[in-house]
Amino acid sequence: MSDRYLVVLNDEEQYSVWWADRDLPAGWRAEGTGGTREECLQHIDRVWTDMRPLSLR
Repeated sequence: MSDRYLVVLNDEEQYSVWWADRDLPAGWRAEGTGGTREECLQHIDRVWTDMRPLSLR
């Protein structure tokens, strides 16, 4: 298992962490940030300030 991850984003602008060496799941795209799991989670904490799905904002 890889210890490198990507921050991924879906069409509702919801964030998650995904393994860098695996294909992205349908409906998700790479946000542009990669690193350790902890680094990715810290990035998500900084940028995901409104957790409501885009369709509810």
